[in-house]
Amino acid sequence: MKYTIYMLRHGQTWFNRYNKMQGWSDSPLTPAGEEVARQAAQRLSNVAFAAAFSSDARRAIDTCKIITDANINKEHLHPTKLINFREQFYGYFEGMNSTEAWYMTLKPHGLTSFQEAAKKVGLDKAKDYMKAADPFHDAENAAEYWERINTGFEYLDGIAHENDKILLVSHGTTIQSISMKYGDGTFVVNAGPANSSLTTVVRNQGQTIVTDYARKLVD
Repeated sequence: MKYTIYMLRHGQTWFNRYNKMQGWSDSPLTPAGEEVARQAAQRLSNVAFAAAFSSDARRAIDTCKIITDANINKEHLHPTKLINFREQFYGYFEGMNSTEAWYMTLKPHGLTSFQEAAKKVGLDKAKDYMKAADPFHDAENAAEYWERINTGFEYLDGIAHENDKILLVSHGTTIQSISMKYGDGTFVVNAGPANSSLTTVVRNQGQTIVTDYARKLVD
C-alpha cells in the first residue's frame, strides 16, 4: 500500500517570534501565523484529503483547523490529535532563548549553533547532546524520539488506504528530522522549514521517503 502524507508546519507562534525553545511547551499563533496558515489553506484547498491529523499542541491543532476548513473535503474531515508527531522535547531547555540553549548544549562538542550541528553531525546527535546537557535528563534523545515517531507512522499505515492523501500538521524540528533521515537526497535539509511550508512524505509498504521538503505555500 502506498499513500502520501502532506506534512505542514504550523503557523508562526509567539515563541517563534521571540526565538524561544518550543517543543512540548506551547504558545498561540500570532496574527501573522494565522494569516500564513490561511494562505496555505487556499493553496491546498483542492487537495482531496482523506484524513487530517495534527500533534496535540494548540499551535498545530489551530493550524490544522484553518487548513481543513478551507478544504474541498471539509465536510468529511474530522481533524484528530496524533501525539506521536509532537515536536522534539527539549526538557530543561523548554522556553529558553533558542540561541543560548543550543550554545549551552553544543559548545562542549565544538559546535556553536543548531544549524552548524545539523550540517556537521546531524540532528540525532544534537538530540543526544541535549539530553546529556539537560541537568534533569528529561530531554528526548534520538532513540526515544524515533520510537514515538515510528509508532506514529505505523498508526497511519493502519488507517490509510491506497493512494490516500493525508494532512498532518506538525513542527519544524520534527519535519526537519524526518526529512534528514528519509530524504531522497535531492534537497538540503540543514535549515528548518518555514512556518506553514509543505513537506511531502510517501509511505510505501511500510517504507518512508520524503519527496519534497519545506516547499513554501505563501509569498
